[in-house]
Amino acid sequence: MTTAVLEGKTADFDVDEVEYLRHGDKSLLARIYKPRGAGPYPAMVECHGGAWCQSDRFTERLRHEYMASHGIVSIALDFRSGNEDPYPASVQDINYAVRWAKLNAGALKTRADLIGLSGQSSGGHLAMLVAMRPRDPRYAAIALPAGSPGHDASVRCVVMTWPVINPLSRYRHARRALAAANPPDWPKSIMARQDSYWLSEANMEEGNPMLALERGEPVLTPPAVWFQGRDDTLHDYKDTESSFDGNEPQRFCANYAKAGGSIALEYIGMSRGVGHAPDLSKTGDMFDRMVAFIGTA
Repeated sequence: MTTAVLEGKTADFDVDEVEYLRHGDKSLLARIYKPRGAGPYPAMVECHGGAWCQSDRFTERLRHEYMASHGIVSIALDFRSGNEDPYPASVQDINYAVRWAKLNAGALKTRADLIGLSGQSSGGHLAMLVAMRPRDPRYAAIALPAGSPGHDASVRCVVMTWPVINPLSRYRHARRALAAANPPDWPKSIMARQDSYWLSEANMEEGNPMLALERGEPVLTPPAVWFQGRDDTLHDYKDTESSFDGNEPQRFCANYAKAGGSIALEYIGMSRGVGHAPDLSKTGDMFDRMVAFIGTA
């Protein structure tokens, strides 16, 4: 890279915890994994998964450690949970976190123009939604400290791992599965969490990266990559209400490219079945491929 330091393997990194935002007496922390050295390094603001209602900044620790050990600052966020604070609360927190990272880029060993977004499952949805609408006044409603430079939440790139890119279609996909003969167990928990976060199908339709593209909204399309496991009927399925021939990953990538964005869909050997949390120690060379993408985005 010519604009940042990206080492093949630094091995050594430090981990700090910082309060990046506070809502009343509720403190939101960022767990920051920083390579040792002067930098500046690429940085990724990381959004955990958990169907918008579960998990925290520790959930995808293996990825954060790998990024830091390969010359990338990983900023793992806590944000408001959909169990208590519905849409767009978490989007506002993440939008603020990107601006906060730009404001504090020097201390984070990065630069404002080297900051990207990353997320897994519902976190992938949140990362892409923030990236596409970085200046949406609803999402940017939390102001930086008085006197701060006027940063927005636009990012250099987006890395998604099996994102819930179309919350409305996934909700209806779950509802159809529940209505089938001998339904599986997963639709009940999926639908309950989506109800808690989204409150209505109208919100699922509005805060929807897939449908925003299909509506022709004037969104940003930074370079992006979608990593997808096999046998994953929660994220890699055909929306029967869409005329698109492929599954949701192919549909989104086609829409993103049509809107002028560069995006790659990369399948990994890991089987990503339903009913259990993904084991990030069994993702093959996915982390290496992430590092390569971030280094060239």
